[in-house]
Amino acid sequence: MTRNDRPLSARRAGGMTRRIHVATYNIHKGFSQFNRHLVIHELRERLRTLNPDILFLQEVQGVHTGHAALYEDWPEAPQHEFLAQDVWADSAYGSNALYDSGHHGNAVLSRFAILSYQNQDISAHRLERRGLLHCQVAPPGWKEPLHCVCVHLGLTASSRRRQMAALAERMERLAPDGAPLIIAGDFNDWRNEAAGLLIERLGLTEVFSAASGEPARSFPSVLPVLRLDRVYTRGFEVERAAVYYGPPWSKISDHAVISAHLAVCRG
Repeated sequence: MTRNDRPLSARRAGGMTRRIHVATYNIHKGFSQFNRHLVIHELRERLRTLNPDILFLQEVQGVHTGHAALYEDWPEAPQHEFLAQDVWADSAYGSNALYDSGHHGNAVLSRFAILSYQNQDISAHRLERRGLLHCQVAPPGWKEPLHCVCVHLGLTASSRRRQMAALAERMERLAPDGAPLIIAGDFNDWRNEAAGLLIERLGLTEVFSAASGEPARSFPSVLPVLRLDRVYTRGFEVERAAVYYGPPWSKISDHAVISAHLAVCRG
């Protein structure tokens, strides 16, 4: 089930990419809700039908030796590489949670070259590991890089306030003067406290709030109630946005997918 969307691929004018389709998704480490089934293969096919230019993914399993031994169809490659294969030319991964059997974190998959990336630990404490993955991406024809940040914030309001302040400080330092910027991910921000800080300090627009005044409901994916997942942008106009929930999406994660078609504001 979707809202306000139809397919649109990246288009170029005068050699420059003018429109970009992005999406964010918490993939629940490749398992269905309540961890009942391994769904990483179905997940890959669904993401390919969605066909965004840049994907922001959370809870991506980098390594898990226990699952690899238990499931015959567990991918040999890390999940971000498995998902990107033959479709997204470049990918970046930052591990947040490390444990004896492996690690998981955030990932960005991109049709455009990723010039550089860095993962910043923004964990509030050792029991809840969180990070932000900052990539500089090179859409064709652009004179400056597009800053893309994939985030997964904490479960408490105090943790999120500190983490959003760290995010704002980083981007004020590394992407100043209105540089094009997309921040997307699982904000765990059901009280909508993120908007004020990020909009005020970074000049961002949230893709659903621009039209409806508030972010989309995205959790749980069967019938979303909470507004957890977001896409914030700077330097773009929001042409359309969509939230994908219900079957078949609800069979492959407990979060819905947030998708946005963006038009570049600058020449």
